[in-house]
Amino acid sequence: MLDLKQKTIHPVAWMVGAATLILFAASSARHALFHSTAYDLAIFDQAIYLISQNQTPFSSLMAINILGDHAAFIFYPLALLYKIYPDVHWLLFVQAFALALGAWPSWSLARQAGLNEPRAIALAAVYLLYPAVFNVNLFDFHPEVIALPAILAAILAARLDKIWWFCAAILLILSCKAVLSLTVVMMGVWLLFFEKNRKCGLIAIFLGAAWFLIATQAIVPYFNQGKQHAGIGRYQYLGNSVFEIVINLILKPHLVASRIFSTDTLGYLILLFLPVIWWLSPRHLSPLIGAFPMLLMNILSDIEAQRDLIHQYSVPIFPFLLTAVISTLADRQKRGQNFWKNARNYLWNHRHLMPRIWKPVSQRISIKSVKHIWIRRLWIRRSWRWGRLLFANLSKTLILWSLLSFFILAKYGYFGTIYLESLDTWQATQQAINRVQTKRNVLTDNSLATHLAHRSTIKLLHQVANGQSLNEFEYVLLNMRHPWHDTADTAVSVAAQLKKSPEFKISYQQDDVLLFQKIRPKIGSNE
Repeated sequence: MLDLKQKTIHPVAWMVGAATLILFAASSARHALFHSTAYDLAIFDQAIYLISQNQTPFSSLMAINILGDHAAFIFYPLALLYKIYPDVHWLLFVQAFALALGAWPSWSLARQAGLNEPRAIALAAVYLLYPAVFNVNLFDFHPEVIALPAILAAILAARLDKIWWFCAAILLILSCKAVLSLTVVMMGVWLLFFEKNRKCGLIAIFLGAAWFLIATQAIVPYFNQGKQHAGIGRYQYLGNSVFEIVINLILKPHLVASRIFSTDTLGYLILLFLPVIWWLSPRHLSPLIGAFPMLLMNILSDIEAQRDLIHQYSVPIFPFLLTAVISTLADRQKRGQNFWKNARNYLWNHRHLMPRIWKPVSQRISIKSVKHIWIRRLWIRRSWRWGRLLFANLSKTLILWSLLSFFILAKYGYFGTIYLESLDTWQATQQAINRVQTKRNVLTDNSLATHLAHRSTIKLLHQVANGQSLNEFEYVLLNMRHPWHDTADTAVSVAAQLKKSPEFKISYQQDDVLLFQKIRPKIGSNE
């Protein structure tokens, strides 16, 4: 009989699988409760759907080709999933899996740095419990989340000197978002000058710089009708183009000084560092060089959403922050082991300097000296034991602090408050959506568009806020009881206009949910 050994699944693999299911269930529940939003889930869902149908990925919500937004070519391989079955849950699953998958290179980096198995597993848990991982998963879908495990994988490949794996990871990062090219460049600077990895450093610098120039000066303007990236508008006080902003950052530092040295920046840094603050050392902060571009962009932006742990903007920062944590813990482990070994050797080698401890009791003069000997010996033993106990329980301490940070900063409480606000109209909204039978044009609000994005034209109420004609739409879906807060007044105006229009009829009405349909002879449907 062959003695077949059962292969057990690694604990980190279980963690990745469980985290994927939890994250996917959370984002799917948010979507099902009509709290996912057009910005950005419907935008990407529509573009990927159109690609899967061999159509131009023109976003009617943004009025540009999707490649003119972030030059994110990752949408094309994602469209292969829509060819199997077009459903927005593919994006939610890919995002959940990508976020959870980062635990694996986190564990691998910890092991490569010399941390023992329990501490490496604890570092994987620290990654999964970082509040931004859960929060970003809830905020619709963003392609840069795919870059999160890729950045960690690139760092691991560089440290293992796996050049081809490193190049593959870099290309994946660059395909997710054009601005990540700056992250790749600074990663290369860190690898070149601090990690002393010349090959990987130069590759990252070259690929990052080349893609930044190609994407910002060629691809984005070409697909955006000659215009600069829309994100430039967040830094208008610095200039109206990428190069103008870069020049002003160098020549006019006073423009940014007030942003950098402010309470908003301090609060943002506290949010970023608090979940791992005890595991950072100034001696091991060099990995944060890779995080510098996104950190600076978030600080300087006029958009407050770039300075929190809810939105996606801090995603490229976290891998480098975690790398700094791993380096710090690996150094502490090494110094801790050497400290207690050296301390014991030191005491033994210098026992002649402590006669009261090492001399036989018969040679001691008084009972008082014996008491002193007993106290000193007990103190040394207890110190040694407490020190070893501290290092032995480090894994539990890591997980406990991460859990505490998660409970404080993660937005799981939304499921008991915000996400249930429109539950009274859930059934009516679902029935109204099911009555949209064709792929023709739809007008709706920000919270309902994600359920109707699989068509060439879908628009939001703010796009017709100035009284434009509604004749281009086949359907108009409105939730008058729970309208999107920014377009509540527009919803009232549009509803009143459609009720008076002879070209539209109310095809469904319940619980203040209104579905207007254009009256026309049914010749066929654009399925």
